Amino acid sequence: MKTLSILISILLAMLNPQGKEKEKEVVVIETKFGNIVIELFEDVAPKHSENFKKLAREGFYNGTTFHRVIPGFVIQGGDPLSKDNDRSNDGRGGPGYTLPAEIKMPHKKGFVGAARQPDSVNPEKRSNGSQFYICLDDLPHLDNNYTVFGRVIEGMDVVEKIAQVPRDKRDNPIEKVEMKKVYVKKIKVK
Repeated sequence: MKTLSILISILLAMLNPQGKEKEKEVVVIETKFGNIVIELFEDVAPKHSENFKKLAREGFYNGTTFHRVIPGFVIQGGDPLSKDNDRSNDGRGGPGYTLPAEIKMPHKKGFVGAARQPDSVNPEKRSNGSQFYICLDDLPHLDNNYTVFGRVIEGMDVVEKIAQVPRDKRDNPIEKVEMKKVYVKKIKVK
């Protein structure tokens, strides 16, 4: 009987692991200023979260740049056309597909959203398949218009450094801010 009680206790502990750590996937962006770690909102933006991880795993973002930097607003990147030296087309590329809108979250400082074409040519508010931005402040005027799919959990100081780089009249950094490597990593969470 004592053995049965121990087995039941073990089974109950396994079913209700209070305080146990779980693993969660995050996306890490390596830059010359340091790393940015992004937690994904997989429950509210599953398609965008999965797509972001898929592109990171494929190495799609490696060598792309933060091609649009506007202090107090956003830093934007993820365009494969930003890998070359022709800056005139930065911000126009993607993986060749769009994603359906998953507009459910507000735009808070450090939140990550999906770039998209304007309503005049994109009334469904479909997101670019790869371009994303990181909010440098709370941006309520963007709420209900763009899909937010993650947040910076480490490296907001890196984001702030990128926001301060000198840029041209198109808000493109004078010196490229490259995403050297972007990858998925498992971290432990409670």
